[in-house]
Amino acid sequence: MRIYGLKNCDKCRKAKQNYGLNEIIDVRESPLDDTFMEQVIAQFGDSLINRSSTTWRGLSDDQRAQDRAQDIVSLLRAYPALMKRPLIQHDDGSLTVGQIGA
Repeated sequence: MRIYGLKNCDKCRKAKQNYGLNEIIDVRESPLDDTFMEQVIAQFGDSLINRSSTTWRGLSDDQRAQDRAQDIVSLLRAYPALMKRPLIQHDDGSLTVGQIGA
């Protein structure tokens, strides 16, 4: 199991603790590779964007209007903190986002 998020994110730390893991993969330090990013976008689409974040509120109207898959990738590459967290890749390969319970 892997938890992707931000190491200083309270929800990510709580998920790490709930699942008994030692590490959070910080997407600022280790961005998602292209193949995995495509898989995540295919499953969650624009719901992967955290529209209640401070980062989102700081974007221009043009940046917020980006809604195609490639634009979402570009947005998340430029602003990793926009990703809804935590993103959890379970041992069976399934993905969940925004859930912290075990």
